[in-house]
Amino acid sequence: MRTVALPGGETVPALGQGTWYMGERRADAAREADALRLGVDLGMTLIDTAEMYADGGAEQVVAQAVSGIRDRVFIVSKVLPQNASRTGVPAACERSLKRLRTDRIDLYLLHWRGGHPLAETVAAFEALKAAGKIRYWGVSNLDTDDMNELLGVAGGTGCATDQVLYHPDSRGIEFDLLPWCVEHKIPVMAYSPLGHDVRRLLGSSALQAVARRHGATPAQVAIAWGLRGGNVISIPKAADVAHVRENAGAGGITLTAEDLAAIDAAHRPPKRKVALDLL
Repeated sequence: MRTVALPGGETVPALGQGTWYMGERRADAAREADALRLGVDLGMTLIDTAEMYADGGAEQVVAQAVSGIRDRVFIVSKVLPQNASRTGVPAACERSLKRLRTDRIDLYLLHWRGGHPLAETVAAFEALKAAGKIRYWGVSNLDTDDMNELLGVAGGTGCATDQVLYHPDSRGIEFDLLPWCVEHKIPVMAYSPLGHDVRRLLGSSALQAVARRHGATPAQVAIAWGLRGGNVISIPKAADVAHVRENAGAGGITLTAEDLAAIDAAHRPPKRKVALDLL
């Protein structure tokens, strides 16, 4: 499994697992946890979740999945912007720790920017880090101007990632945010690497042609495409074992210059600054 280095030098898998929409039905929890656990066994040891997902239900599924193997897993969770105050962050973190049944979160993110000042959120993150409640902190859905502002506040240079939407039909970050993150050695974490309209993306004739050349699936090609630059961590979600195995297979695909040119022709890179794409 290829890896990506965090700013402090620690490496994490470039291919992890997402949990959005998990934990919404109690009857599905065991199946979802089994899928995550298989992913860990296949090397996708980074698991991303959030207090927002199923009102904490996804965190509970993660707890079930990592029971007995916690030290093998790098857990990422997120605090909602309304909870991102100096006092709200630690309270939210404690609730997440309880649901995750763990004593620390490896990477704790601001889910998106809200009304609380970034300086206040960062101060709370740094306090949690000093207390051993979290190991790293980062942000999600922040664009380049926000990231520049973040680095200007006290402690802001401690940011370990920016998690954003990124897939072949959503390439706006390539114009300035992705190069900015590369320059500042801050990895990008790509959520929904198959897009929101998965059928539409996977129906791409370019992705299908590249997939045939590699004996792969269009989904595997789309995920491998996101990993091509070495500064992106991809977190596709899979709730069944067949899908997990498919996602894991993407980590072994190296796209050629011909492949990338074909994808560029069908899914054009940006020529100007565009608003950050969100789901």
